[in-house]
Amino acid sequence: MRINNVRFLVLLLLASLASTAQVVSPAEIKDPALRDLQTRYMEDLKLIGRNIVQTSFEYPFYISRKLDLDEKQQQTADQRSIRFEHFNGKTVLAITGNYYAAYSADKLSAEQRARETFLKVVFPVLKIAVPHFQNNRAVQGYALEISHHILGKVMNVPMERPENLVVFFPQNAAIKLLAAKDETAQQAALLEGQVLLNAAPVSIWLTGEAPQVAANNQLVESPDPAPDAPSQMGAEIMSSSDGHSGGAVSVFPKSARREAPALPQRETSPQALAALQAASKDVLTTMLKDLDPQAHFVSYAAPSFITFRNGIYLELSLNSQLPEAAAGSRYKLAAFAFDEHVTHLIRPVLGYFKGDPQFDGIGFSTSIHLPGKGASSNASEAVEFFFPFSALRCYEKYDCSGQQLIDAGAVLINGERVSLDLQIAEGGAFNR
Repeated sequence: MRINNVRFLVLLLLASLASTAQVVSPAEIKDPALRDLQTRYMEDLKLIGRNIVQTSFEYPFYISRKLDLDEKQQQTADQRSIRFEHFNGKTVLAITGNYYAAYSADKLSAEQRARETFLKVVFPVLKIAVPHFQNNRAVQGYALEISHHILGKVMNVPMERPENLVVFFPQNAAIKLLAAKDETAQQAALLEGQVLLNAAPVSIWLTGEAPQVAANNQLVESPDPAPDAPSQMGAEIMSSSDGHSGGAVSVFPKSARREAPALPQRETSPQALAALQAASKDVLTTMLKDLDPQAHFVSYAAPSFITFRNGIYLELSLNSQLPEAAAGSRYKLAAFAFDEHVTHLIRPVLGYFKGDPQFDGIGFSTSIHLPGKGASSNASEAVEFFFPFSALRCYEKYDCSGQQLIDAGAVLINGERVSLDLQIAEGGAFNR
């Protein structure tokens, strides 16, 4: 009996040491707020590390301080990487690791390789980590950086090289992902996150490839990024808490985009617009009454049909009351207005226009207000979002992200057309 007790205590000690070996020591973290979180939740972090180590992955996976180590080096390398970090202005739980799967570059596209590592590693790790912090207001998201390998040829010589995947989920998106009952709900949650492969943004699609919507002003997907292609804007490697090189991307590059074809020519005379307005009177009246509590329609500017880029758009005038955190450049204000207000209206508004509407799209024209400025005051910025129906339907079905919707449409700030990258406008990546 005494021998069994000793064995049990030894096993407990080894398990404790193994879990501690996965977690960054609070003393190594320079930021006081992050160091306090690391200290306060050390037991949760140890349990997360222990459960990850005990999980069976298809190929060997190691939590690691550094990316891109070969497996022999990894077995003796520092495996402490579970820590709290700052990402996109949010406090997140961050985990770095090396996954020893090797994908054929000839058989799997960049998106498919990202999907494989997401499903085989990132998703299982999120299922372990998120329940510990999903109700903790101090933790606002999760960021994982995982290295896997790809097999290819250079001058007909077989080569194997690492490829680094970075995945970020805000807290709400991570909870939605784990609570999803089907692939449609999972895909919707995925589109709320951010995914980069070797510093280039990619989309993960759970079934098949990204939607190819090219005709009639729909979106056209950019080609796969080259495995070693640098970011268009530049990228740098994040230093881990003790100054060692990690692997997280600190700049979100703008993906390559192709201009969509113009809308077909419509009859846009005043008489045609007036006839469309009269024919739509009842549905517009019902929509105003039903959606005003969440849409905050401008009372003196009724929905009306206007011409834009040789097409007819239904223009909806809104007031966007944004949080104080939105204060900043006009691009940041526009991005927050889209994320915090407009996106919540798209699907409800589309519900009133089924079938084949006799116009080309919807324009959301909003006046932005920040705390301390009443809805009747002069807003600092006026932003207009014009979206063709093809892109709106793609977004409605969760087949396109918000960024893809913006890329397919047009954004005007104070009457001038601008390019709007949500990730860049809303600010940063891992920031200390």
